[in-house]
Amino acid sequence: MTTAAPTSSSRELPHPTREEIRLEPVLHALSDPMRLQVVRELAADGDELSCSHFDLPVTKSTTTHHFRVLRESGVIRQVYRGTAKMNGLRRDDLDDLFPGLVDSVLTAAARQAVRLGGS
Repeated sequence: MTTAAPTSSSRELPHPTREEIRLEPVLHALSDPMRLQVVRELAADGDELSCSHFDLPVTKSTTTHHFRVLRESGVIRQVYRGTAKMNGLRRDDLDDLFPGLVDSVLTAAARQAVRLGGS
């Protein structure tokens, strides 16, 4: 996997370029309830959020795994800002590659949450 915007930082995390993003890993990343919650929060905020912002009911190592799956699939971009690892939804890339996918998934997730009595 290549990094879309190389820098000299040793703390840079690998991300697929837009051309490397594939539908199957994106769908896999979005299929998990915890990862979908992260994507919903990022989409609602519209900006970068730190990993500590997310209060997932799983262990720290599991949370790290979920973020890695989202990053390696191309759903999110993670960058260090000082000591914080910031997360942003790669909305432009996903909308360009898979028109309507993010909106459809977010709408379906919101409807399911209402139907099941969640948020």
